[in-house]
Amino acid sequence: MAPPAPAPRWRRRLLPVTALATVLLLALAGVAVVLRPGPVAGWLGDDDAGPAAAAQAPEPDPSPVLAGPDANAPLPTAAGVRAAVEPLLGAAALGSRVNISVADLTTGQSIYARGGDDGTVPASVTKLATGVTVLEARGPGYRIPTRAVAGANPGEVVLVGGGDPTLAVDGKAFYPGAARLDTLAKQVKQALGGIAPTKVVVDSSLFPGPVHGPGWDDDIPTGGYGASITALMTDGARSDPEAARKTFDDTHGAADRVPRPDLTAGRSFARLLGLGGDAQVTQGTAPPAGGAAATGAPAPGTELGKVESQPMIRLVDIMISDSDNVIAEALARQVALARNQPASFVGGAAAMDEVIGELGLPADEISLSDGSGLSRNNRISPSLLTDLIALAGKGDHPELGAIFGGLPVGAWSGTLGDRYRVDATAAGAGVVRAKTGTLSGVHAIAGLVTTAEGRLLTFAVLTDKAPAVDSDVSRQALDRIAGALAGCGCR
Repeated sequence: MAPPAPAPRWRRRLLPVTALATVLLLALAGVAVVLRPGPVAGWLGDDDAGPAAAAQAPEPDPSPVLAGPDANAPLPTAAGVRAAVEPLLGAAALGSRVNISVADLTTGQSIYARGGDDGTVPASVTKLATGVTVLEARGPGYRIPTRAVAGANPGEVVLVGGGDPTLAVDGKAFYPGAARLDTLAKQVKQALGGIAPTKVVVDSSLFPGPVHGPGWDDDIPTGGYGASITALMTDGARSDPEAARKTFDDTHGAADRVPRPDLTAGRSFARLLGLGGDAQVTQGTAPPAGGAAATGAPAPGTELGKVESQPMIRLVDIMISDSDNVIAEALARQVALARNQPASFVGGAAAMDEVIGELGLPADEISLSDGSGLSRNNRISPSLLTDLIALAGKGDHPELGAIFGGLPVGAWSGTLGDRYRVDATAAGAGVVRAKTGTLSGVHAIAGLVTTAEGRLLTFAVLTDKAPAVDSDVSRQALDRIAGALAGCGCR
């Protein structure tokens, strides 16, 4: 007879399986591309589509790519999960510290943990916390503005960064559907009327403090996976967005980044306004609105134009599916702004911790220095990660379900596209949906897995003392653990 299951904490409460199935189906079907039920249409700006749209024939329901949860599937036991995973936790490639949490998503109950409450370096798995907290703090429909206002002197235009990392210069954007500076330039020219632009002032003061995170390895700012984090940038600070888009799969997302993203964006904007030299672009701050205006010129501080990012639900999806570090740092600062904290590394971390507590999660099991997971100072417990995933699947927090849309699928998409393709891990192909994380000596994975008998589990495995071996070997050792959960009934 199996031993009794451990008594649930708050976070092991019952999760409505129908609500979770709906969230997962939406995520896997492409959210707003195929279906727009409930609040999703509003988050994407479609709440006033009008009677013509309502009169169109509804699109057919999509065929699910992955199996949904089976409420009648048998519950794995602690002994069964232990037998499946413990022999794999001692793999030499994982090192001397492997912490794990496995919970049932239907009941919310912890099934198995080893070091489950121990803070561990999470690497990019940190983005799950960033995604949940920004969706809670800002909401899925929030759009990040980039504004242009009149400067102190006639013809001066102040470009005010609002923290949109996906902002593009023109139609050659790295991020499809991004807001564009050429659109903003047209608005400014129209607002100025007959007054010719004479100067661009770049205001990136919304993000104070250091532009590189504490605990970042020395090669992060120049290695192509990170960038200087400023409130104004274009294309995630990539120096050649067209080339980066074409080589994305080959470079795993790495790309050359400009050292001063805000000034680079300002110079692009100046060219769009017809200004030629870099000397016509300076750093400064927008004047307060309400000042006296010169004859025929807009008053200083008057808004001349504004463009907005895609909704937060889209930005979170990109951040998780592509493991985009620059977007992650920008979204952490959105959490800070929503909680009246400085939009800095310190303020973002403090605000994320605050929101974790507001959600009723154990904030003492998370300690962050950044929002991307590039910092080695970050600590998250595996059980908090399974808590976050469980909470996102709850029917009473539909706004948090956006994190599922970007979760990579084993042997299919994102950072798991090339994994779960060998015999030792093949059971996880198509049924492991998870965020991964890698730094030298650090390997992590957290997400969802469906057992062989159809039970949906949430799991997190983190190791931060892995030996200096080929990282593919360590990742495959992690994948064997999730694969074991997928391949058994674990009873």
